[in-house]
This record gives sequence, C-alpha cells and structure tokens, in this order.
Amino acid sequence: MTVPELQPPERDRALGMGFYITRTPGVAGAVKSDAEDFRVREVSAYPMPVTDGPFTVLRIESRNWEQHELAEAIARRLGLPRRSLEWAGTKDRRAVSERLFSYRGAPPDRELGLSEVTVLDAYRATEGVRLGHHFGNAFDIRVRRLEGPAEESAVRFHVIRDELRRAGGFPNFFGPQRFGEVRPVTHEVGRALVRGDAAGAVDIYLTAVPVGEDGPGVAARRQYAADHDVSRALREFPREYRFERAILERLERGQPPGRALNGLARELRMLFVHAYQSLLFNRWISLRWRRGLPLTRPIVGDRILRLSRDGTIRGTDAIPVAPDNMAECSDLVERARAVVAGPLVGYGSPLPEGPAGELLQEVLAEEDIRPSDFALPAFPELASRGAYRPVVVALPPIGIAPEGAPADSVRFTFALPKGAYATVLLREFLKSGAG
Repeated sequence: MTVPELQPPERDRALGMGFYITRTPGVAGAVKSDAEDFRVREVSAYPMPVTDGPFTVLRIESRNWEQHELAEAIARRLGLPRRSLEWAGTKDRRAVSERLFSYRGAPPDRELGLSEVTVLDAYRATEGVRLGHHFGNAFDIRVRRLEGPAEESAVRFHVIRDELRRAGGFPNFFGPQRFGEVRPVTHEVGRALVRGDAAGAVDIYLTAVPVGEDGPGVAARRQYAADHDVSRALREFPREYRFERAILERLERGQPPGRALNGLARELRMLFVHAYQSLLFNRWISLRWRRGLPLTRPIVGDRILRLSRDGTIRGTDAIPVAPDNMAECSDLVERARAVVAGPLVGYGSPLPEGPAGELLQEVLAEEDIRPSDFALPAFPELASRGAYRPVVVALPPIGIAPEGAPADSVRFTFALPKGAYATVLLREFLKSGAG
C-alpha cells in the first residue's frame, strides 16, 4: 500500500518549503523552548595566531543574540565603527552559539560587558574572518514537549532517519531563519527592492506585523501603516527596534526611502536580496518535486557542483549537464564527487536548461521578474550575480537519544556543511515545522 504524502503547514509553504522527502509521520515537539536547547558551534577555518598581526580574531559564545545586532554591540564596546566586524556565517538568534568575529585592530583589554556574551578567545592574526570562511556547524539540539513518551518518539525518529538515508539526504531548503525568525518578511522586502520599489521595501520593513503578535511594537507598526507619521513613529517605536528607528530618523530628515534604507548596514540590506533569492530557490525545488523530477540525480539541462574528497564544494563553477557528458556527470554524483545544483537567480549566473529550466521560468513568471532585475540599478551595491546551491544535503551521522530529565525530550546531535539548516533537517522528523 502506498503511504500518502504528508503536507507541510502553511507557514512552510509560504516560504517555498512545499514538501517532506519522507512519508513516515513525525512526532511534533518544541525545538527552541529555551536557547540552551539549541546549541551550535561553528566549525571554522581558524586564522592562525601571530604576535603582531593587524587583525584580531574573537571566538565568542552568545545566547539569544542576532548576528548583526551582536556585531554592532561588540563594535560599540570596542569603540569601532559599527561595520568593522566580519564573520564567517550567520547563526540563529534563539540559540547558544559559538562563532568567530574579526576586525582590524588590537585585541580588547577588558571584558566586553555584554549580557550573555563570553569571549572564549582573542588573538592577533595576519588575516580576518571572511563570509563563508568556515566548513559548517555542529549542533546539539533538544526537542521538548513531544506528543508521546521520549522512548517511543526516538523509535519513530530512527525510522525517519533510515528513510532519509534511503532517500539520499534531505532537501537543501533555506530555513525559516533566512526569512526572519520573529518576523518573516525579509524576502518580501527583497522582492520590493528587486522590483525597484524602495518605498514599498521601507513600508514592508516598518509595518509588517507577525501573525498572532501583539504589544507596543505591533501597535506602533499598525499606527504607522495607518498615518505614516514619522515623528509619531519615532516616539512610539520601542528603543530596541534600532534598525527601524535608523530608517525613521532618516525619513524624518527628509531623505527619500532609498537613501533612508541606507541607514542599515550593507550586509543587512544584502540579506533582503538574498532572502528573495532563497524563496525562489525553495519554490523551484518544491516545483521540481511536484513534477516528479529527481533531486539526487542529474537530468539533461541541470548543473552539478564538484565536491572535494572531504565533501566540501570544490569551487563555484557549476558544470552543465548535456547529452554528451550525462554519463560522466551521473557517475560523479553516484560516487559522491558531485551534487545536483539549483539556481540562486542573479543577473549574471547561467540558468538551468531543459525541464529544470522550464520550471524556473514558471517560478519567475509567477513573480513577474527577470534575472536581470537582480542588477538592482537603483541599488547597485546590492546587485547579486547569482550562484548555484546543492539541491540535497547528504545525511550526516545523527545521534538520537531520549533524555531522562525531562522525560519528554529527545536529543539530536549532528553536523552540517555551511549553508545547510538544522531546522530543515529537523522538520522531517517533526513534520510540523522546526523553526
């Protein structure tokens, strides 16, 4: 008997995550009841320490800190310009995270004095950390408030793990964090920017309200949506809404929306564009699945990415799959020396052809955009050339163990390559979203 395919919740489908690759029913549970339940350690290519290097590398452990907010807070404490710090990868807000930062200058001579931030190491180096300058992340996650006893849940989870292994891994969706954990509107701001609508982008960022949320901040957003009174908004938006207030302050000075948006760091504004690319990628994978095209083996018109012997991606050039190299490409994927790749649409990256390309054209037509729109002539500093990303993540070794205290929790331990989301893997086990 064929097991019916399980349907993801609307919140997943709204972000393009339109299917589960496994059909075994999950066990619903809570992933982030507390930051301590979601621990992530960056596995980095550490810059080597030297005596008199021009850079400082910080190894930081933080709890409940968003990446950009933490970087700006550290810069303020060190008396540096707010955009001085660089990092390798972005981490979850609601988590205990260990990660690297770097900046040009001397190591701190005192404690940072930031709540729930610990400097584990600080040293000089000849170079700093760069975005992507890490191999991946190791996770230690407790799923609490399970629907059944922990021992029974763990048995079900083992069945799902075996099904994932047979499927060849899990879909490499961008997880909910990419779109905003608290307020998933990052991609909507990005869509407006790609369409050249700066006013719309600013309006979405300032007024969009999370479903089911309430409080002074929500009331302030709704009031601004109703009257667009900037001075009143500055009085009513909570002080902790620093990014929103940075935009409002520029609007109050009479700056047009596009310039007001420059009150945010370029890295944060780039996240808007990248989030929109991520939505298109997720939708393309989901459409490919619905049309019955394979995720783990190439078809003519696809592109593949070569892998090194350690499993990391070997360069960014995606190899087109054509009739004359189909056998070779299929062999590379079969031997785990390459992976099927999907497009992060940009103004300069070649698009897939054949059936995979036709699916992408469907997605772009529904959005009424073209790849050339990602040149963003109104915001050239945010232009995105585009790239390719693995369609599926090979299943890593996963530890699954019921916890004795509390008796309703199961502990997951695993490591993922950079760019892959732990919450996307966990949603296959929980079948109810894991953000």
